[in-house]
Amino acid sequence: MLTKSDYTSGLQCPRLLWILKNDKEKVPEITEMDKKKFEEGYLVEELAKSFFPDMIDLSKFDFNEQVGKTKELLEKRVPLFQATFSQEDLYTRGDILVPTGDNKWDIIEIKSSTKPKDIHFEDLAFQKYVYEKSGLKIRKCFVMHVNKDFVKNGEIDPKEFLIKEDVSDKVEAILEVEERVMRMLEIIKGECPEFSVDDLVTIEYENFVKDEFMASLPEDNIFQFIRMFTKKKVGLYKEGIIKMNEVPDDVRLNDKQKVQRLLAENGGKQIDKKQIKHFLDNLQYPLYYFDFETISSAVPRFDNSKPYQQIPFQFSLHIQEKPDGELKHISFLAEGKNDPRPTLLKSLKENLGDKGDILVYNQKFEKMVLKDGADFFPEFKELIEENFLPRIKDLMEVFDKFYYYDPKQKGSVSIKYVLPILSDLRYDGLEIKKGDVASFEFERVTYEDVPEEDRKKVRDALEKYCELDTLAEVEIVKALKDIAD
Repeated sequence: MLTKSDYTSGLQCPRLLWILKNDKEKVPEITEMDKKKFEEGYLVEELAKSFFPDMIDLSKFDFNEQVGKTKELLEKRVPLFQATFSQEDLYTRGDILVPTGDNKWDIIEIKSSTKPKDIHFEDLAFQKYVYEKSGLKIRKCFVMHVNKDFVKNGEIDPKEFLIKEDVSDKVEAILEVEERVMRMLEIIKGECPEFSVDDLVTIEYENFVKDEFMASLPEDNIFQFIRMFTKKKVGLYKEGIIKMNEVPDDVRLNDKQKVQRLLAENGGKQIDKKQIKHFLDNLQYPLYYFDFETISSAVPRFDNSKPYQQIPFQFSLHIQEKPDGELKHISFLAEGKNDPRPTLLKSLKENLGDKGDILVYNQKFEKMVLKDGADFFPEFKELIEENFLPRIKDLMEVFDKFYYYDPKQKGSVSIKYVLPILSDLRYDGLEIKKGDVASFEFERVTYEDVPEEDRKKVRDALEKYCELDTLAEVEIVKALKDIAD
């Protein structure tokens, strides 16, 4: 059967649809981090359900019962949660179905995002199609999503936390549902289709089919062009242009893309010693190499926080009093289940001094977290705005502005790509190697009931991971000095 999740997958990538239906062993297992995202969605659903106190919840019934119970309860004309319909080869289970006048119904799709997306309209269009084939009259379609401006203050009021947005016009504008359904049913019954490069434009979420295609491409391929629209890359690929050095002169490229093409043709690296030296000479000591780790969630955990706000729970700081001087390391990792921000900000006040540059990698993130701290904790506002923020300098600037570029970066200026080129320092041997894993593990051992041995092991791994992030900055600066000399 074609479900609504199958349908939205098929819109993005027919090969993905076929594998989901016919070769499930190839589909990667759901990770613990994926499960956490689903749990966040369930929390948002529970808040949405409170809008309809007389609603009947069909999620507690099994698959076979849900269809029969839905038919039975439609006659009662009450709101239904996860009303389920099976029509020929189609199956859909919606979030909320609400009776309206003239024997019609409204569909409400609950999303944990902060605004409706195109894929949500497609989801609703499929639901509406199946409902109407089943004999229902649909009046309007809504997306109930998270209010990005909501600030938690005590118990969460669902009426403030959620916004119900009428998207009926967007859904009605989608006219090809039946044709798409027929095409997808044929795909499922046929041979597995090849990956189409056009799907790179329509894929909404990262998935293993896209990863397989990217892994099949040669070195210096056009998809590594920095800041080039996917549509343009796809267009070049369809013309048979796969490697950067194959791009004709009449194709418009920006200055950085021209550098990439030139290096793909001739080899070597892009090094602007003058600009690198200028950047290094303008660093003011003592130098504070700095990095945050954060958590975020759709439903705010703490008062004075918003949906998806980045809440810092950890920082690493390497302090260097003079160029090439000894390093002093300071770390902070929140204890207990309370809001970590007040204690963390107090520690920053004690350790960041009042002069010397605060060096970060990707200042946009660190500045955002600090500005949020100033907004929600007025006692730190002056310190953050007048002392910390003006002192921040961004090491990523050297790579973002192409003062240094090595084709081994594969079009990325991420520290994870830059570090291995300039240093022997590696994340490989760590228990925790990525920021999203660090966030997940901190929440798991802090807010869930886990053995003390597990908690201690994770906290030790967090300390090592965050320390390496700022040590990486130290190593990169050291390497750049050697290059500039």
